[in-house]
Amino acid sequence: MEWRNEQFDLGGVNHLALVSSDMKRTVEFYTEVLGMRLIKTINLPGGSGQHFFFDMGGGNALAFFWFPDAPDPVPGVSAPVTVPGLGEWTSAIGSMNHVAFDVPEEKFLEYRAKLKAKGVRVSPIIDHDDSEFGVAAELHPGVFVRSFYFQDPDGILLEFACWRRSTPSPGLASSPGRPGLMAAGPRGRHARGERPTRRSERPQGPCLRVTVTSTPRSATSLPRPENPWPPFTTTTTRRLTC
Repeated sequence: MEWRNEQFDLGGVNHLALVSSDMKRTVEFYTEVLGMRLIKTINLPGGSGQHFFFDMGGGNALAFFWFPDAPDPVPGVSAPVTVPGLGEWTSAIGSMNHVAFDVPEEKFLEYRAKLKAKGVRVSPIIDHDDSEFGVAAELHPGVFVRSFYFQDPDGILLEFACWRRSTPSPGLASSPGRPGLMAAGPRGRHARGERPTRRSERPQGPCLRVTVTSTPRSATSLPRPENPWPPFTTTTTRRLTC
């Protein structure tokens, strides 16, 4: 029997709202590159901006605001610097890290090639499993989702993903992470035996991206903090498809 929410009859995502720096460029990317349909445009009162909606399939919408005086993005804080498999992909608490679009498994490789042909830089294919690092060295029956990542013109991280089996049952995943608690697995400061620190105690230096005060536009202009997800090219023996 299909699971249903007994508390609230939620029908999925009505819309996810992001912020664009250039609505014309955003419309071109999401309609011409990704093939979405622009279904609603709103001019906000008093010339304060715009709100556009795209049909992203499955009865769900993707929306964008454009604000004339919106603050500049800070890569690595407001959104990831780049895509998983190619560099730093973490972002700040409360940020929207990435949007994953569901695609048919039989179209997965075709869609990746199609994006590359359109000039979009895509990540290596990442096969997610329940191994130590969560990434399979090769495709096997335990891989529960396949994915690759790319970015829109504003650097918003996007993903094409396909489920290969039922999603994990509650209780099988790791315990929820909490401030001050040791994270599961051999990753990060706690794995090296260092004392966990409160955010207010953390040193202010190049290791913290929140100290960036300029408005960098490329990953090369940012400090490089430690990546809690080890680079796939050095921690596994899989041959990456680039």
